[in-house]
Amino acid sequence: MNRFTAYMLGILTTLCMLWSAAAQASDNTAKTDVRKVLVLDEGAGQHQPFVDAAMTWLRDYAGQHNFTITELHNAKPITADFLKDYDLVIQLDFPPYTWPDYAEKAFIDYIDNGPGSYIGFHHATLLGDFDGYPMWQWFSDFMGGITFRNYIAETADGTVRVEDKSHPVMKGLKGKFMLPADEWYTYDRSPRPNVHVIANVDEESYRPRSDVRMGDHPVIWTNPTKKAKNIYFQFGHSPKLLETPAFVTLFGNAIDWALKK
Repeated sequence: MNRFTAYMLGILTTLCMLWSAAAQASDNTAKTDVRKVLVLDEGAGQHQPFVDAAMTWLRDYAGQHNFTITELHNAKPITADFLKDYDLVIQLDFPPYTWPDYAEKAFIDYIDNGPGSYIGFHHATLLGDFDGYPMWQWFSDFMGGITFRNYIAETADGTVRVEDKSHPVMKGLKGKFMLPADEWYTYDRSPRPNVHVIANVDEESYRPRSDVRMGDHPVIWTNPTKKAKNIYFQFGHSPKLLETPAFVTLFGNAIDWALKK
C-alpha cells in the first residue's frame, strides 16, 4: 500500500467515524425530544363516541408529530411527581369533579406554575355541584369565574366566529366556520372579563334553532394569568367533529402550540 492510498483510507475511516457519531447524536436528540401528552377522559358515558373518535385521531397525530400519549380514565394517579413527566395535559371531556384532593393540588401547581401546557374540551366546564361533589372554585376561576347553567341537549350545528385571528390556534382557519351537532353550554355569566376570548358562537346560527342562549357566548378562550399555556374549547360532544376539517385543524394547531418550546 503506497502512502497516498494509506492517506485516503485514513481520511475515509475518519469520515465514517464522524458520520457514525453524528448519526448517534442525532438519534439520541430525537429520542430526548419526544414529548409526552397526558389525556384525561372518562372512558364511558354519553361522550364516549366523541372520545373514541378523538383518541383515534390523536394516536395517528402523535405518530406523525413525535409525541407519546398516556390515557387515564380517572384522576387518581395524578400527583406532582406524576405530572412532571408530561409536557401537555388534555382534559378530553373529563369533568371538573371526582378528582382526589391531592390530584387537585398537583394540577393547580401544574397550571399556576407552568411546567407544561393544557388543552380542555367541553365537559371540563361542567362546573357546579354535581353528583354529590362540590364546586371546584379554583377550576371555576381558571375557566373565567363561571358556573354551568344549561346546554342544548338535542345538539345543534353552530357557527363559530373568530375574534383573535392572530392566535396560533387559528392558523389556516377562516373568520367563521360551522361545527356540527354540539351541546353548546351556557353559564351563569360570560367568562370574557377574566379570560382572553379567541372565538364565540353565533347563537342565531343554531340549526335547529334553540331557546337555550347566553348572549355573549365565548367558546374558545385562554387564561393569560396562568403560567401554563392553556386553551379551552367549549365544544366536544359529537364524533362528527373529527370529520370536520375546521375542528381537526383547531385540535392540531392547539397541540402544536402547546408543545412548542
